[in-house]
Amino acid sequence: MSEVDWMGIKLFHKTQRDLAVSINSVIDQYWDDKIDELEMIKTIQNLHEVNQSKMVKDGRYTTIISQQCGKKRLEVVDQVINKFEID
Repeated sequence: MSEVDWMGIKLFHKTQRDLAVSINSVIDQYWDDKIDELEMIKTIQNLHEVNQSKMVKDGRYTTIISQQCGKKRLEVVDQVINKFEID
């Protein structure tokens, strides 16, 4: 896995705000039909895998992630993380 995926999204983030911006970008590109569903799923899964401690604490999204991403985007992230197993 490289540090930057094909969409120019960094996978390893320094801050929760940077991570939120990347999550928003991926989901917005999907909603705007700029990337397909499979690419969105893979990218969100990769972001979650390498930034889990910045994304989730005590089983809940961190305050910054919640505030920056919003409810609708996090519903998509939940579905991707909890429902799909894609290699």
